[in-house]
Amino acid sequence: MARPTFLALGDSYTIGEGVPEAGRWPEQLAVRLRADGIDVDPPRIIATTGWTTDELSAAIDAAAPQGRWGLVTLLIGVNNQYRGRAASEYREQFRQLLERAATFAGDARRVVVVSIPDWGVTAFAEGRDRAAIARDIDTFNAIARDETLRLHARWVDVTPASRKAGAAPDMLVADGLHPSAAQYALWVDAILPEARAALRELPRR
Repeated sequence: MARPTFLALGDSYTIGEGVPEAGRWPEQLAVRLRADGIDVDPPRIIATTGWTTDELSAAIDAAAPQGRWGLVTLLIGVNNQYRGRAASEYREQFRQLLERAATFAGDARRVVVVSIPDWGVTAFAEGRDRAAIARDIDTFNAIARDETLRLHARWVDVTPASRKAGAAPDMLVADGLHPSAAQYALWVDAILPEARAALRELPRR
């Protein structure tokens, strides 16, 4: 039987800005899955720092990933929030991305959506309105969760872990904004059960 494939869609959090390749959470997740007896392929990552929902969609068009993917993850939206883009626009574009992810997977239950972490707790946000950032992040996450559950995909909330990590030096890379490999490991603790279920509970295509 062919090894399950893994497509990870996102932005700086998925590409792992500032961490070695092995420290990215999709890479860590693949290692944890293999340790759990699921011999998943290395992740194909379509993600770049700074991407918004529409930019990710355009990048997917350009990359044109082929075939049916055993697992698809999606984490997108922080740059929409950072740039002050409308929540209504985010809902529409996120819904389109989620539907594309489900098409790549062949079943929405093979799609794992990861919440947007709260960058307002980081050192980078010093001097900004942290409470307003948190409210915005919560609004965008509520939209993403609503659309995820509507499509019967899988939702993982890593935002509490990001808030608990805060600005601890070992939880961020040198820019004081992006998570370290150690923080990503905490995210993988939350993501792993849903990824495992997505790969084990459905018949392979």
